[in-house]
Amino acid sequence: MALMRCDFHSEALGVSTSMTVILPQRTSSQIGMTGSAGQGAPPVLYLLHGLSDDDTIWLRRTSIERYVAPLGLAVVMPQAGRSFYTDEEHGNRYWTFLSTELPRVCHEFFRLSARREDTFVAGLSMGGYGAVKWALRDPGRFAAAASLSGALDVVNRRHHPTAPLDPDVWHTVFGERAAIGSDDDTVALLDRVPAADRPALYVACGTEDFLYDDNLTFVAAARERGVPLTVDFSPGTHDWAYWDAKIQDVLAWLPLRTGD
Repeated sequence: MALMRCDFHSEALGVSTSMTVILPQRTSSQIGMTGSAGQGAPPVLYLLHGLSDDDTIWLRRTSIERYVAPLGLAVVMPQAGRSFYTDEEHGNRYWTFLSTELPRVCHEFFRLSARREDTFVAGLSMGGYGAVKWALRDPGRFAAAASLSGALDVVNRRHHPTAPLDPDVWHTVFGERAAIGSDDDTVALLDRVPAADRPALYVACGTEDFLYDDNLTFVAAARERGVPLTVDFSPGTHDWAYWDAKIQDVLAWLPLRTGD
């Protein structure tokens, strides 16, 4: 695998930012690991971080580079602050950066497949929310999306009785605008994607996680609407031991094409 930290200027944000990128490499002489790469442009997974993290965190807390080496899969891990992957009411345009600018600059910088069937998104916690929101708002881009311990009912967390979102974060991201029913509401977005256009969805959350109820709400809403999804609710909490294990399940679940 080729690993790089890419620092670049974002027009959407108006500042320099960064992403961590893993690119597939065919290798046979590495001790303990074999790398794979197809003949064409590789499939790509956009992998999103959580509220307290940055673009380096998946590499630092899991063995994501080792996990994807035999898959021939590129991984793009962008920096998004504490934005909930949203055009912030009192901050910056992180949704525009993520959904429009990031894919464009990635395809300018790197050789990546542009086919929907080769494009995926996943994330944890805030990033799980971002992954599902991105896939439902732009279903023509993604074949599959996965959420690990996602904040999938975030619009109801402003006044949550036991684990409300930090008021300062809420003010910066959403301000006083009505988030419920908006394009930032993942439950509402389920009604806006035609059945034929829906990407495959994977939802995993530990049963001891403080976001477990959010995931129950989202899964129930999806099932009421006949949205097919893979659900993995099993013992676990909001920590890297859980996410390191579950990202391996996500990689095994992705509908990666073979033979290219």
